Amino acid sequence: MRLLAWVDGGAKGNPGPAGWGLVLRTPDGVDLRRGWGYLGETTNNVAEYRGLIAALEQALALGATELLVHTDSELVQRQVTGVYRVRQPHLQELIAEVRRLAGRLGRFEIVHVPREENREADSLANRAMKERSSGWD
Repeated sequence: MRLLAWVDGGAKGNPGPAGWGLVLRTPDGVDLRRGWGYLGETTNNVAEYRGLIAALEQALALGATELLVHTDSELVQRQVTGVYRVRQPHLQELIAEVRRLAGRLGRFEIVHVPREENREADSLANRAMKERSSGWD
């Protein structure tokens, strides 16, 4: 089963109160999961990775064999694809988790999209930060 995800993360203050947002849907546009997670005090980059990890976990839980992730974080996209090296130890741990989860899929791809194409995930990440809460629609 092929799924599509849109993920985002952010922090108010960087570091500051942080959260991630996720939209997971079928290729024909049916929403399967819409979620947000509050992370406490951390950085934008950690929040972006946490959103990606949530997408991978949810896709695997739903039985996906293929996942195409859309992110507006050029840094995360380029680190995951190997264009950029990951130097910070705390991000190395997160990318190792991404690779472990992605390795359970038959196919995994992550693409960079403009912010305007990621508004839903951004809105959910902002909800997490504003409400300091986590949840699923």
